[in-house]
Amino acid sequence: MAEVGVTSGAGERSGRLIDCLIAAGYPRAEPAILQPADVFLDLSGEDIRGRLFLTADPSGAELCLRPEYTIPVCRDYLASAAAGQPATFSYLGPVFRHRPDLPAEFVQAGVESFGRADAEAADAEILALSLEAAARAGAAPLDTRLGDTGLFNRLLEALDLPAPWLRRIRRGHMRGQKIAEILAAPSNGAVSDHSGVLAALEGADRQGARALVGDLLSIAGISSVGGRTAGEIADRFLEQASMHAVAGVPDEKRAALEAFLAIAGEPDACSAALRKLARDARLDIHAALDSFDERLGFIAARGVDMARLRFAASFGRNLDYYTGFVFEAHDPARADGRPLIGGGRYDRLLRVLGAATDIPAVGAAIWCERLDNTGAAA
Repeated sequence: MAEVGVTSGAGERSGRLIDCLIAAGYPRAEPAILQPADVFLDLSGEDIRGRLFLTADPSGAELCLRPEYTIPVCRDYLASAAAGQPATFSYLGPVFRHRPDLPAEFVQAGVESFGRADAEAADAEILALSLEAAARAGAAPLDTRLGDTGLFNRLLEALDLPAPWLRRIRRGHMRGQKIAEILAAPSNGAVSDHSGVLAALEGADRQGARALVGDLLSIAGISSVGGRTAGEIADRFLEQASMHAVAGVPDEKRAALEAFLAIAGEPDACSAALRKLARDARLDIHAALDSFDERLGFIAARGVDMARLRFAASFGRNLDYYTGFVFEAHDPARADGRPLIGGGRYDRLLRVLGAATDIPAVGAAIWCERLDNTGAAA
């Protein structure tokens, strides 16, 4: 029988894909389609609200149709007897998001691995398995772009930047911004001069700032601005106030950042370039680079075509919860450039969702609709 929302031919391809994942030791998970909306809003911000299908239960609690699988699988794992122990899962089914010019219901497959201490080997397994499953489903050979959020964060720690700059740079990197744009001074021209509010907030704690902004908006009869809640507006004002209170990034540290983010190409060559930068700039990132090299060794041992891998230090995925290795696999024949597979390591997400401590975790999602249209702009 065909999967919900796909044709019989697509269902056959999806069947081969999920069979591959299950045979590799990833039993199929079946999380509920109806999920608590606050989990997704808290992790992705209010800007995701417009893409969710929302409803409410009789108590008024906000619910949504499942927009993706990672968080629902994590929640089910934490509610199970296996919580905190190594466990693996696969999935295949419909997810629901408002998407301009594309169907709001579409099929997603993927894998999640929890609790493994051998992070580099687990990363390699997820990458290799997701590429193999896509190939079993009929995908053409894919080009894969690698990144390392953990390595980037270690670089920022080694540069010893003030906390406001760390937050700004991490957010910009996640969104794919150029370093010049990230480090540009906030604009405070005549049209958007908030100097009075910034002065009032400078040195304020987050709770007090949220209360102040909330009161100001309430007095004006405004509940949100541009889709942002009072709390999100307060966070933005706090960041700007902090930026005004600290000096900019020193030239030598800016140069190190620019040199790091410019490194891209064949992974082994990038490793050598990263080590040279660490030596020249006297940056203690050697342990993170050892992990980088160890992961590459495991990926090669898994039989992945290394000629199709490219690393980019500037590459990050636009989700707050990634903490380490990230990747996207693309069909070079697709005109739209959308990835067929995307994933990475998210060691802190399970604690955010209720675990007592961080739990090592890595996973990947496969967009079945893009597998069904390999070589075309879908």
